[in-house]
Amino acid sequence: MSLGETPVTIIGNLTAEPELKFTDSGQALAKFTVASTPRTFDKDSGQWKDGTSTFFRCAAWRSLAEHVAESLTKGSRVVLSGRIRQHNWQTEQGENRSMLAVEVDDIGASLRFTTVAINGKPGDKPDPSGDPWNTDGNTAKPPF
Repeated sequence: MSLGETPVTIIGNLTAEPELKFTDSGQALAKFTVASTPRTFDKDSGQWKDGTSTFFRCAAWRSLAEHVAESLTKGSRVVLSGRIRQHNWQTEQGENRSMLAVEVDDIGASLRFTTVAINGKPGDKPDPSGDPWNTDGNTAKPPF
């Protein structure tokens, strides 16, 4: 992460199916929106009440984009980390526009209310010898 970036962690639900596209150079891009809704317990009524939802437009790139499109669907509860980015553009009428979006660095299914099966691909696992946290020089795979 670069100096001055705004890191965020968001927990919420996908509002629609992720949209997978490929740039002219062949880079995968998944666009999706996550709605985060606070809930509070009302002691007087004895019930949970939803607050106002906040909607976050998100983008994931490369293999993460493909994994998002293959793994997540509308309604999936996720935990994601990323950076807020501001996008500026001008309309055909010359009006300036801007929007905030989250560039996703990592995302996973929330296990709070469900279970998931993880289908790892051997080629996707990092090489232990390249692990920056491996301080003892041991390149054997971890026991888990």
